[in-house]
Amino acid sequence: MSAATEDSSSSSSSISSSSGNSDAGVSRRDLVTSTTVAVAALSAVSVMGASAQPAAAASNAAWEQVTDLPMGATLYDMDFDSKDPNHGWIVGSKGTFLETTDAGKTWVPRSFVDLDPDEEVTYRFERVSFKDGEGWIIGKPPILLHTQDSGKSWERIPLSPKLPGEPSTVFATGPNSAEMTTSTGAVYKTTNAGRNWKAQVKETIDATLNRISASGVQGASYFTGSIISVVRDDITGAYLAVSSRGNFFLTWVPGDDFWVPHNRGTSRRIQNMGFVKGDSSQGVWMSLNGGLLQVSEPAQDLSSSEDKFNFADSKIRSGGYGILDVCWKDDQEVWAVGGGGSMFVSKDGGKTFTFNKSADNIPGNLYKVKFFGDKGFVLGSEGILLRYKGIA
Repeated sequence: MSAATEDSSSSSSSISSSSGNSDAGVSRRDLVTSTTVAVAALSAVSVMGASAQPAAAASNAAWEQVTDLPMGATLYDMDFDSKDPNHGWIVGSKGTFLETTDAGKTWVPRSFVDLDPDEEVTYRFERVSFKDGEGWIIGKPPILLHTQDSGKSWERIPLSPKLPGEPSTVFATGPNSAEMTTSTGAVYKTTNAGRNWKAQVKETIDATLNRISASGVQGASYFTGSIISVVRDDITGAYLAVSSRGNFFLTWVPGDDFWVPHNRGTSRRIQNMGFVKGDSSQGVWMSLNGGLLQVSEPAQDLSSSEDKFNFADSKIRSGGYGILDVCWKDDQEVWAVGGGGSMFVSKDGGKTFTFNKSADNIPGNLYKVKFFGDKGFVLGSEGILLRYKGIA
């Protein structure tokens, strides 16, 4: 890919290659017995009655590690361009910005030429979203980048210091269009490539909870006013988020003025949530402290605070490792990943899971699993990237 010329405008950035490093692996047993896991809150073994060991490992390695990536950086998000399914991007900590043009077999580190190298490494790029050759990246300290030429050049979009909370997610929705959320629950939409943004929600989440403090939502009085684990249903535009304390969750549907809080229905802290098959009409999954996983019935009313969501426990022997992400490859095959390099697979649509040993000798936590058609990837700490090979 050719870089932009040096005389491009000061508001644009181009990308150039830089070298990566490899890392030697150690067994998970060595890691657990000799080191402290980097993210203790997510990977520590629970003392709340979980089984001591995972279920018997699956016999085949369904995933392989992609090597020659920059080590030491946590990989947070990835996306492939619908215009070219072989063209994808990964973002992460320490200014990590990777590109593939061969469907994820190899990745090339890139950098923004117009950002000083010493400055770029301080950024933690957390979300990337592409649609039909147009892409968006968001990170911390607050930064928003936009491309309209499949990543050949990038424009830095100014962010107002008066935004309620910090920008936390961005989703490409169409030509010149995107949606951005903040840590306090604000939702903004642009239809002119980021020059103007229109608020979609009338108040922040803490204001909503103060207004409905008598609604009976458990833990609402202790809410800090911020949300995590924000996901969006690309079909309807509905959102799902977890309170930063993990004590309840919230939903928002386009056209509603406010987020709707929901009780979690259990005393255990929520670790993460998402839509089943990425579709809000198919239901919601919830992972809980201690390695528990629950899946709701389909057709939940996200706009109603009265809906109980009717969660059912999935049979998963996690050994107490926290489940950090779940993704449906298809109606039957489902993957869950978590702390200590743990991986689990379901072949019955998420009702029962078995342990998979693909990451057994790879140290670190696995934060995200994503499928793009038949292409699957797992992102983790210390530059971990796994690519799906398939199961028997």
